[in-house]
Amino acid sequence: MIDFTEILGLVAATLTTTAFLPQVFKTWKTKSADSLSLSMLLIFVSGVLCWLIYGFLIDSLPIILANFITAISGFLLLYFKYRYKN
Repeated sequence: MIDFTEILGLVAATLTTTAFLPQVFKTWKTKSADSLSLSMLLIFVSGVLCWLIYGFLIDSLPIILANFITAISGFLLLYFKYRYKN
């Protein structure tokens, strides 16, 4: 049975991951990543990958799921930043 702490972690993971997705969609739809800072994206993706590894080390499903999805989103934004540069 999943306890309250795990449920809270899953809710938090869902909210923070979902909050990031509109930026990915907007960047894809407008074909413009000019307003995104490359250094911010690199630091962000590095941090998310560290969280993902941490999640595996402590065997935390909410941390693993949220950071796996967020890492994909971050890599998509990095790809868009490269692909849509003027």
